[in-house]
Amino acid sequence: MLIFVPWIQKYNLKHPTMKQIVASLLLLLLFTDVNAQNTFVRGADISWCTEMEASGRTFQNAQGQEMELCALLKEIGMNAVRLRVWVNPQGYGYGTWCDKADVLKKAERAHQQGLDVMIDFHYSDFFADPKRQEMPKDWSGYTLDQVKTAIADHTKDILNALKAKGIEPKWVQVGNETNNGMIFDKGKIDWNKSGSARYTNYVALSNAGYDAVKEVFPDAYVIVHIADAYKAAESNGWFYREFKEAGGKFDMIGLSHYPDWEDWNSTKSDVASNTNAANSVKKLGDLFNVPVMIVETGFSVKDADKASQVMTDLFNKVKSLSQCAGILYWEPEPDGTWKPDYYTTIGWKAYDMGAFTTDGRPTAALSAFSDNPTAIHAPFSANSDEPTQWYDLLGHQTSTPTKGLYIMKRGREPGLNRRPHDYESCALTS
Repeated sequence: MLIFVPWIQKYNLKHPTMKQIVASLLLLLLFTDVNAQNTFVRGADISWCTEMEASGRTFQNAQGQEMELCALLKEIGMNAVRLRVWVNPQGYGYGTWCDKADVLKKAERAHQQGLDVMIDFHYSDFFADPKRQEMPKDWSGYTLDQVKTAIADHTKDILNALKAKGIEPKWVQVGNETNNGMIFDKGKIDWNKSGSARYTNYVALSNAGYDAVKEVFPDAYVIVHIADAYKAAESNGWFYREFKEAGGKFDMIGLSHYPDWEDWNSTKSDVASNTNAANSVKKLGDLFNVPVMIVETGFSVKDADKASQVMTDLFNKVKSLSQCAGILYWEPEPDGTWKPDYYTTIGWKAYDMGAFTTDGRPTAALSAFSDNPTAIHAPFSANSDEPTQWYDLLGHQTSTPTKGLYIMKRGREPGLNRRPHDYESCALTS
């Protein structure tokens, strides 16, 4: 494991003084203590992994060593996974992926690696999002009350199966990107009405899920999740305000944030920028006094270096916010060419916001999620000419650190066109 503490540029790392060594140790201890008390979630939705493996895909670390995916994510430095649940995907035509049995397999793998688990109930047989919240085929023709019962039964069935295996999800989403409600048309928000009256049916269904979660796992955080983080706090968080006024219950706010290709670093108010997403996280956390998590984010797999820059900027903007619980990447495993068989049937293209290479290695897009740069495939590929040097605490240069406290120096000397990613750091290796 490598734990990095940003180093102050004024220090001469080739000949560290005892004062500098003591300062580095104090910084390292402080960093470790803070994170032990309040762990920032760094994770990924890996719901496709078993389907990819069944099609022949494997995963490797940066050195080309084949690894089980959850073990690889742990090596990178991630501490959580998110798993979606569909009601009956096989009946829909997709296959058995993301059904109960498949979710249990993936949850067991994550649990064995010590990763926290988030369960994401779509309450559908296929993807649910703001425009598509299809009623599960098995629930077709149900009344509102029958749908409520079906939600509760489905939720408890999945969670009790996890409980039987000794797996306790830390977070549970009741619905996915529910900007317009869930399970159309029964739980669709009625925009012809005003205020909280719009939410009556949606809240009834969402609360059925909330209560079911609490019955099985009272300590789990129940998340209500919407898309478009950049504008989620508009009009004093009107969505969550009206949802709550209608009696809706939640312990955490979940947001999707997919930064715009051009305007990801913009300060304009109407674009999907990291600044706007961070402002939403802070404002919503303050307004509703609950933690906020970016449960989905990602960037184009076509430019891993730019993705690394964008993701690093996002982390820098939200990690210091007390309101932010963490960030999860959706979904890193694809390389931009792999796609589910069902996508061919319905004419969909491959997902192009993954963060792995075709041979299964994590790219620089995940460098912001990592506390171990050696686990990422070419994290500084655009600047491979930049030297990296390691020093022990006596100032002696070494080619490869082993165990103990070392100092790493990357980049050019001050004044020689240093770039934003050039840095120096203190590292504890074990």
